[in-house]
Amino acid sequence: MTRTAILWFRRDLRIHDQPALTAALAAADVVIPVFVFDEALLGGRWPAPNRVWFMRESVAALSGELAARGAGLRVLRGRPADVIPALVAETGAADVFVTRDATPYGRRRDGAVADRLAVGGIGFHARTGLYVHEPDALTTKDGRAFSVFGGFKRVWDAAPRRALLPAPVLIPGDGRPADVIPGVAPPTADRALMPKPGEAAARARLAVWVGAPVDDYAANRDRMDLAGTSRLSQDLRFGLLSPLEVVERAEGDGDGRRLFVAEVAWREFYAHVLWHHPRVITEAYQPAFQHLPVLDDPVALQAWQEGRTGYPVVDAAMRQLLATGFMHNRARMITASFLTKHLLLDRAAGEAHFMAHLTDGDLASNNGGWQWSASTGTDPQPYFRVFNPVLQGQRHDPDGDYVRRWVPELRMVPAARIHDPWLMSPAEQAAAGCRIGIGYPAPIVDHAQARSRALELYAAARAASAH
Repeated sequence: MTRTAILWFRRDLRIHDQPALTAALAAADVVIPVFVFDEALLGGRWPAPNRVWFMRESVAALSGELAARGAGLRVLRGRPADVIPALVAETGAADVFVTRDATPYGRRRDGAVADRLAVGGIGFHARTGLYVHEPDALTTKDGRAFSVFGGFKRVWDAAPRRALLPAPVLIPGDGRPADVIPGVAPPTADRALMPKPGEAAARARLAVWVGAPVDDYAANRDRMDLAGTSRLSQDLRFGLLSPLEVVERAEGDGDGRRLFVAEVAWREFYAHVLWHHPRVITEAYQPAFQHLPVLDDPVALQAWQEGRTGYPVVDAAMRQLLATGFMHNRARMITASFLTKHLLLDRAAGEAHFMAHLTDGDLASNNGGWQWSASTGTDPQPYFRVFNPVLQGQRHDPDGDYVRRWVPELRMVPAARIHDPWLMSPAEQAAAGCRIGIGYPAPIVDHAQARSRALELYAAARAASAH
């Protein structure tokens, strides 16, 4: 008797090292791959045209890979708790295989689907694949969740890993051709500046990265003017690459490789925090700063969003985000620190703006990074450390090439003044073709005054929490 299984793709849009795919092939004679355009995600809390477009194109690429191996991808739209059981009934499938999802929504969604299937005796099988180690797999010696990255990383390094799995040559489908992938809204970013979607493109990026550039990661990773990072974040976000394969191919001698693998571990640490403390989506991880006063200043927020703060490195980063759907990690820290400490605006507004534009937008990583920058999270940046955007620019964009690319108003400003152009004399401004306050904004806050104000508020909040 023929046994049929459904393989439900979500954030695992690949065929290499795909445990759910391998398990489905082992359990069934016929495997029906499916992707669901989930209305709750497409128009939910974090609407994101850049991510949706990249996902859609990656699904289309996956469909081609599956068809070449014998299985046509089914494409559904609606609530998974409705459409997956309906597909099971239509096909007579006995099992549904998925890659385990660690997000709060994903856990609720999968629980609802599993409950519906269980009524009919259908198996719902969740396999690993989004992480090297699952968010709930690692604990402290006394069985608690980690709150400090260092301890997590030591256990993460020592934990045994599963073996990498090959891509299958054949996937026995049901003979039905692939469904047409529905169109989506175009990205808000420039497509020419976005990474090419799909597993094949992601694997090509990985091959280039581990070939040599990763060796220079320690020296170049904070340089915003250089191509010193992997640019694999969106590939990990959508599972175009297996994080286990990324780590195993990147490992080796040297600080560059060691630090890059540590960044993958940071991604998994933030997933671990979200798994154990889903409250961080709406609350500060550090209770002392839960009620930190924030300002309601829509003018300042808009200036930050549009890259018009008057601080060149901040503005360059925010414009890079709008133009490309990506922002360098050092720039993410600088802009997040500026919003939360210079402007004293709500961290949630910054998180939402990033999630609206980042192609690699990941709930756990985005929240973890923002909470770190705002000094409210695990392993927080000490609250008394406030990034000086001028010094950050001078250190990590020393010649001003990053600023000039994204803030063309300053392209003629000499390197000595590129990160503090308001210090140019009228004659220097005329020579640079940029009058501060007219051609380019004057700083919307004074760094020294903003830093002093932030320190007072953070110190007061911490003192109040102690009583």
